[in-house]
Order: sequence, then structure tokens, then C-alpha cells
Amino acid sequence: MGVLDRFEKRVERLVSAAFAKAFRSEVKPVEIASDIRREMDDRAAAVSRGRTVAPNEYIVELSPTDLQHVNDFGADTLADEMVGAATDHASSQRYSFVGPVEVRFVEDESLSTGQFTVRSATRRGAVAPATAASPSARHPIIDIDGERYLLTGPVTVVGRGSEADVVVDDTGVSRKHLEIKVTPAGVIATDLGSTNGTFVEGHRIDAATLVDGNTITVGRTRIMFWTGDDEAGSE
Repeated sequence: MGVLDRFEKRVERLVSAAFAKAFRSEVKPVEIASDIRREMDDRAAAVSRGRTVAPNEYIVELSPTDLQHVNDFGADTLADEMVGAATDHASSQRYSFVGPVEVRFVEDESLSTGQFTVRSATRRGAVAPATAASPSARHPIIDIDGERYLLTGPVTVVGRGSEADVVVDDTGVSRKHLEIKVTPAGVIATDLGSTNGTFVEGHRIDAATLVDGNTITVGRTRIMFWTGDDEAGSE
């Protein structure tokens, strides 16, 4: 099965019989998924040797009727699945992102039922999905419960609250628990006055410089940290 087939099949698996029925005579989710993939491929740009950056924000413009159907049958769920499929496609093509991947559905009254357009943008954020196992001193990787994030901004906040850059589902973690700052002198983990503290290699810290392979513990959650030599050069 080809990359495109896997991409579309992932979306098709999500769509329940009721959801599929709602889209029977209108725009199909699999068609949206295909256009997101094409938009990603068309706008991916090489920024250095071995590094190609793809857009990370996708705005799907739908007719009022189609947008209503999307909302009725689960816009957030469909968007999340398309984000996962887009991230998988980026991994297969060795694309990088500079911020979190987002898919949003908006209304365009000029469109007729069954018509849609996809627009994309590249927007830097504090973290991005890690689409390759290639951490660097400039862009380290953290792994939280199997989810890997590239630290694309100078400061990343980890916590339980929605205002955190990386949200952890752990009642032992404070809303803003931990800050990870990438500096020329190294990567520094700082506890943000959390209730239960931050531990690096089992030692409670207020602040600590991280090294490759460190384990950070917040609440019941373990965060693996990886870095390395920055061979990619500037963007």
C-alpha cells in the first residue's frame, strides 16, 4: 500500500457509518485528506541539506452545509485524525515542521455544497511533532509517553493546563509545571513553582542543565530528553 493510500485509509477508518452517510452527497473527508497531503507536498521547501520544512497549519474552507455536517458529526475528532495522518505523511517523506500541526474547518459562503479549498501556512511554535529521530543542540527532542516533540522555540512550557505548550494528562502535574529553555550555553530545565516538584535523574531540582539521555520526572510522567550536534546549520 502506497503512502497516499495509507494516509487516506487512516482517515477512512475514523469515519463511522453515520458520518459517512452524512457526507454521501457532499464533500468526503478522504478528499479533504488528499488535498492536505497535496498541499503539504506542493509547499514543502528545502531549508538546508537534509532538511525540508512543510506547512504546519491547514485551513479547510467549506460551504455552510458541509461545515454544519462536519460540526454535527465531530469536527475536532476529524481534525485530530487528519493531523495524525498529516504527521505520518511528513515522517514518511522526511519533512520537518517548525510548530504544532493544526487542521481547522472554516466557512466560505461562496462555495457550493461539495466544494472546498485547502490553504496552508508555516507558523513557528514552541514545539512540533518530531518526524525524524534527529535531535540537535538547537532543536532537542523530548519523548512523553511515546509522543515525541521537537523543541522548535527557545522556551517550552510543560504542564497540565491548556496554556502549556505540551499538555500532560497527569493530576500530579501542575498547570504550568516545567520550563525547558534552549540557550547557547545549553538546555535548561526550570521548575515553575510546581506542587510536586521536578526531578532530573531522580534528583529534585529548581533548575538544571540537561544532557543527552536525561530523564525528567513530573508527577507520574517521565520525559526523555535527547540532543546532539547541530549539523543542519541555520534555517
